[in-house]
Amino acid sequence: MRKRFECQLQLGRTAIEKIQIPLKSRDELPPILAGLQWMFLTPEVNEAVFQLLEKKVQGNKQDTGRPGMDLWHILVLGVTRLGLDCDFDRLEHHANYDVLLREILGIPSLSEGGRSFHQKTLSQNVCMVDDELLTQINAIVVRFGRQEFKKKEDEKIAAKTDSYVLETNVHFPTDINLLWDAGRKCIELSSRLSDRLNIPCWRKSGDWKKRLKVQMRQVGRINHGGGKNKEGRLHQAVKSYLSTARELERKVAENLVLLAQHATTASERLELKNIGYFLEMLVKHIDLIDRRILKEEKIPHEEKVFSLFEPHTEWITKGKTWPPMELGHKLLITTDQYQLVLDYKVMDQTSDQLETLPLAKRLFESYGEEVFESMSFDKGFSNEGERKELESKVSLVVMPKKGRRRKEELERERAPKFVRTKNQHSAIESEINCLEHHGLNRCPDKGYHGYQRYVGFGILAYNLHKIGKHLIAKKRKALGKYDDPVKVAA
Repeated sequence: MRKRFECQLQLGRTAIEKIQIPLKSRDELPPILAGLQWMFLTPEVNEAVFQLLEKKVQGNKQDTGRPGMDLWHILVLGVTRLGLDCDFDRLEHHANYDVLLREILGIPSLSEGGRSFHQKTLSQNVCMVDDELLTQINAIVVRFGRQEFKKKEDEKIAAKTDSYVLETNVHFPTDINLLWDAGRKCIELSSRLSDRLNIPCWRKSGDWKKRLKVQMRQVGRINHGGGKNKEGRLHQAVKSYLSTARELERKVAENLVLLAQHATTASERLELKNIGYFLEMLVKHIDLIDRRILKEEKIPHEEKVFSLFEPHTEWITKGKTWPPMELGHKLLITTDQYQLVLDYKVMDQTSDQLETLPLAKRLFESYGEEVFESMSFDKGFSNEGERKELESKVSLVVMPKKGRRRKEELERERAPKFVRTKNQHSAIESEINCLEHHGLNRCPDKGYHGYQRYVGFGILAYNLHKIGKHLIAKKRKALGKYDDPVKVAA
């Protein structure tokens, strides 16, 4: 049983509308909490967001049983985690000991008998929200949040679009260290399950790992070093490495058959599935190393795996001097003139040039065609066909052409309005930098769905931070003659 929010005030608890957000703090948390306070106190946003949360988190479950974490707590703590770019351990500390955050949560302090949060409770509840739900919540927040910034009721949107790489939490991949990863996990998972089922097959598991790791490091040192007869020494070391790996492969395969006969519970069958996956990766990388180093073949890109633990990871080269390559996914974002993120998308095996029209379609469905004054892109999105189709719906489309331009193209790109909008487009780089400071530089969450959920919470935290910062600035400006934060807040 979950509630939206505990409405009955308890002793020592402050109503959310009466919480005083510090107006002079330079920390990241107060603007985020101000944005959350605005979300809670704006009736249209509050009702729409809670309806979405109820539909996703509660679904068709009966309103009975033990009380779970409130929906408001799940949302606030998920946003706080990304806003502060912290892990669940640090979030546990803030949720238990930060007085202002507990006031926004609607919980008294621990000394007054308020509940405490455990790291596992936080991670399990926050992960109940998915990326689709966060996309819908972000759209609601931006639609109503823009009203706080707009100077005129009929003001149109000047949209800016760019992409950058949000990295996955992986190490730099080589066939040599990926083979070690596969072998290590095969040994660890097989020995653990064998011990649980009382099958004495891995008495020398530590020795297996030591042998494999020593040979992996020896291959790496020879490969990165120099000296006489380097190629001959490398081939000899690789043959020894692969010999041990093949011996391990046979042992794991035999053990897997034996384990399958004794595994009965769902958790044991899941561990069997994991062992099978790492065994498959072990076989794959034995083959890749044999072909690439010993047979000197060129491995096709589509055959390569860049992480055994995050197999969705892409190898991305954007033509930059540094970093020359990045591991993760490209994140497409579109912002308005007030720096709010109107739309975002995790790009999966696609290029910028193919995203213009799908992006425009999503924006038009969310905000309408008539509200867009301009859309700007950089040269990476250059696609003449899509640009012309977009110009039939938006009065100004800034999409500089790559390479040599014809006379009419030069005239179009030298028009004063085009030049002014193109110069303003660079502001999106600072917004990308701000997103990276809100956690969207490297994703620690596991799996592709975890990656997408992490992005959704990061965008929501960013937008609420912008809205909260603007509301705090308005309060300070309206009561600027006061220098006391308490008087200003009151």
